[in-house]
Amino acid sequence: MSTTEPDTRPPDAQDWEQVQASPEFADLRRRLRRFVFPMTALFLVWYLVYVLLADYAHGFMSTKVVGNINVALILGLLQFVSTFVITMLYVRYANKKLDPQAEKIRKDIEGGDE
Repeated sequence: MSTTEPDTRPPDAQDWEQVQASPEFADLRRRLRRFVFPMTALFLVWYLVYVLLADYAHGFMSTKVVGNINVALILGLLQFVSTFVITMLYVRYANKKLDPQAEKIRKDIEGGDE
């Protein structure tokens, strides 16, 4: 895709098709999926466990931990915490593994080192 002279025209449909068919783009997709699919499955299982416990384990969920704070409240708050943790993990993963590859692809399709 890179030429010896920088190409000043904007990318067209053929350029995008070439990028999509390139091994670099396939690697970028693979890296993204390697993080997103397992993390999504993990979070959905964690959420489903919380919902099932809330529905079927009333005794366990209403167990007092400290004062009026019970297991259900703690697990509910941990849902929010896990969302922030996943976001932080994704940002770190993207900065390290995805963004450099995406930047290289962008520079290749734009035809220069801008």
